[in-house]
Amino acid sequence: MATQMLLLLPALLTVLLVSWTAAQDVDWHFDTAKCRYALGMEDRTIPDSDITASSAWSDSTEAKHGRLSTGEGDGAWCPAGPVFPSSSEYLQVDLRKLHFLSLVGTQGRHADGLGREFARSYRLRYSRDGRHWITWKDRWGQEVVTGNENTYDVVLKDLGPPVIARMVRFYPLADRVMSVCLRVELYGCVWKDGLKAYTAPVGHVMDLSGSPVYLNDSVYDGSKEEGVMFGGLGQLCDGVLGGNDFMESKELRVWPGYDYVGWNQETLGQPTVDIEFHFEKTRVFHTMQVHSNHRHTQHVRVFNEVVCEFKASLLSPWAEPALSLQVPLSDLHDPSSRTISLPLGGQPAQILRCRFSFSDRWLLISEISFYSMPFEDGYFLPPLPSSSTRPLNATSPHTPNLANGTSSPTEFSAVTLRAGLPVAKDDSSNTAILIGCLVGIILLLLAIIAVILWRQYWKKLLGKAQGSLSSDELRVHLSVPSDSVVINNTNTHTYSSRYQRIHTFPDDRDREGEYQEPSTVLRPREQRDSTACAVDMVDKGLPIQEGPPPYPGAPPPGLAHYGEASGGGGSVPHYAEADIISLQGVSGNNTYAVPALLATPTDCPPLPELPRERLVFKEKLGEGQFGEVHLCEIENPQDLENLEFPFNVRKGRPLLVAVKILRPDASKNARNDFLKEVKILSRLKDSNIIRLLGVCVSSDPLCMVTEYMESGDLNQYLSHRVLLDKTGPTHNTPTISYPALISMASQIASGMKFLSSLNFVHRDLATRNCLVGGERGEGEDRGGERQIKIADFGMSRNLYAGDYYRIQGRAVLPIRWMAWECILMGKFTTASDVWAFGVTLWEMLSVCQEQPYSHMTDEQVIDNAGEFFRDQGRQVYLSRPAVCPQGLYELMLSCWSRDCKLRPSFAYIHSFLTEDAMNMV
Repeated sequence: MATQMLLLLPALLTVLLVSWTAAQDVDWHFDTAKCRYALGMEDRTIPDSDITASSAWSDSTEAKHGRLSTGEGDGAWCPAGPVFPSSSEYLQVDLRKLHFLSLVGTQGRHADGLGREFARSYRLRYSRDGRHWITWKDRWGQEVVTGNENTYDVVLKDLGPPVIARMVRFYPLADRVMSVCLRVELYGCVWKDGLKAYTAPVGHVMDLSGSPVYLNDSVYDGSKEEGVMFGGLGQLCDGVLGGNDFMESKELRVWPGYDYVGWNQETLGQPTVDIEFHFEKTRVFHTMQVHSNHRHTQHVRVFNEVVCEFKASLLSPWAEPALSLQVPLSDLHDPSSRTISLPLGGQPAQILRCRFSFSDRWLLISEISFYSMPFEDGYFLPPLPSSSTRPLNATSPHTPNLANGTSSPTEFSAVTLRAGLPVAKDDSSNTAILIGCLVGIILLLLAIIAVILWRQYWKKLLGKAQGSLSSDELRVHLSVPSDSVVINNTNTHTYSSRYQRIHTFPDDRDREGEYQEPSTVLRPREQRDSTACAVDMVDKGLPIQEGPPPYPGAPPPGLAHYGEASGGGGSVPHYAEADIISLQGVSGNNTYAVPALLATPTDCPPLPELPRERLVFKEKLGEGQFGEVHLCEIENPQDLENLEFPFNVRKGRPLLVAVKILRPDASKNARNDFLKEVKILSRLKDSNIIRLLGVCVSSDPLCMVTEYMESGDLNQYLSHRVLLDKTGPTHNTPTISYPALISMASQIASGMKFLSSLNFVHRDLATRNCLVGGERGEGEDRGGERQIKIADFGMSRNLYAGDYYRIQGRAVLPIRWMAWECILMGKFTTASDVWAFGVTLWEMLSVCQEQPYSHMTDEQVIDNAGEFFRDQGRQVYLSRPAVCPQGLYELMLSCWSRDCKLRPSFAYIHSFLTEDAMNMV
């Protein structure tokens, strides 16, 4: 095999070189998505000496204690005076060099439950030089930032627009005289461009078919006088690249043209747009990138020439001659926007002045970036990867002709810089670099061959890998322009990587933790409600061994873990309320997450002990990591005097039951959780919830016996039916009517209403977890409805393995039914159950003919959750089923509201389905 791979080496080398060359054309060299890391307040990368404040209430509340998620001193920075009505108190962080700041995090003073102070809002001010301070404003001019609502949650605020600064000040605000305290963190990365200000003409307004298009630099933080912007930074360096259509913005709720700064040649009164760039210190410039629009059908074109002048320092004269670069218009017929890479020849400068020549009436620029390095670090820069897509002609004394050593036009390529390229040496001859690249590629190929051989060896050793679900980690780029993210966190030692785990990037695959780990410390009891997040441990599982049968005729316990049998990887983490009983669940999931106060009820009568010999095995429904679920019958159930009997069973007919069996080799914790689960489920007595009928706990294996419905689960029931047309049935296929569907949906809503009233969170509501019973109305062939009861063992069934996404070795998640906050932040609440109900209703009205988001892969579903988080109008909703009235579809859409507070309650949903939906056509 190794010989065969070596024979393929030339072909692989060719493919890799082509891929490597193609990859160079796509990326802007500064990627804001990768600039979202904690800068060092919490982990002490920022020293105490760089954290100062206007005042402090005491030595124990000095500025140095204002670090996010730490509890030293009295637990936070607290100013000496009140912040109302004056707002002059501040906490300052000095980053020592310019940084690109993407977001900030704030927290109150918790102090192990003793703290009561927090800031409900605050202002941000920043400075690039320590002298001139600028007040941050959002894209709509608002200065006040929403802060905290309690002492323990971390609130993350995306900065839109982002900030380029060295120093940042937090000014806590209050609406009355009160004490406030603050802990903070900054997120971003070093601003490697070194740009601290640019001067440019004020952007103009385009009249497009009678509608104004504002092409001004709306977030510029400098001064504007007499049509000139100076002394600040704005949209030309905010990291947002405009699209092909300048009328459409990547930001939400902004005006047309927002992503571009544009100038009209006639209004400007000159043939060029002159932009001057001021840097912190002298730098050596290799390349300038300019992202420009080219909507030539609307008289917008890329500049045809740029002339740049260099000034080595503030007191130096402009260097002669200027660098002139031309862009041939013959190559620019494509109307799409593009990035033009302009070679600057390694010229040292602190100030650049570039004149961009108009090619048409309008010039629109979205972003300008520089590839450079500080002069004192050496000016030997690497050449950037280039392509031959759009040649440029450059004339400069700094770009000599290699053939004769004289200054003459030299052909350069318009290139796109690759994110994260290291700064190295610039060499007019690329031979050494090319040889190094080839050697590196060959070594890489040899490593690939070794990995392939190693994988094949282990494949032979271990056999074909089990499970059909994807094992990739959840990873989503999250970037919210104006909303806050609240992360529950009381523990002063566990937050450091929390945000990074939410913002996981493709190159972070080897980082620890496939899923967010919620806080392990309880909230103050008075702060609990039904929509808080829960704490859970991920079960590792135990080897499965043979054990005695739970009842006569039962099959021996299976030898496969749930992860091997149905793509699972252990029990699913629970998320609801912090003070929660966490149950492993014998079927690998235990759906309900419930308040701990229900775990040990004093008024709950003991459940009847059922004789095992009365359980007659019918079939195995599924299995989990700690047990199995069997379908059984109880013959002559009326003879069992101690059996709870909440339903009508015809005399002489057996009673169908589901038996959950705990494997005898389960751990002590699993056994304790089993008994807790029994106590909790015994309290669920509702006509639309599967009831616990009895237990077998006098000997091993432990069993619990629940109801089962004669027609199986709702997904299978509906998928074998067609919707009854007004004209009546036209074939022999079983039908179901629209009123029957609505009645079934109202039953599910009623059951969920009951669960939510107890602060129970189901976490896996779907048609597969609803069971169908006997007829309640018209006959089945005429589309009558049946009784519906909510269950919890759909995840344990192999039939539905494809409905769950597996995080490698940790959890299986029904992501197609989960709200965005569940997928991205592990926040399971009653409101997320409402989201799942909307998907369940969609399944029912689609008669379970397809999986939700069937046109998307699991990864695309996760990416769509990120779009809900960003809330920029690009999220995809499930389409309206053909039979679904518009009013009912609007109910579904409200269930999928981004803001969980806007989602309807189950009480409202039940009322709507019983009173309004029945009358809809």
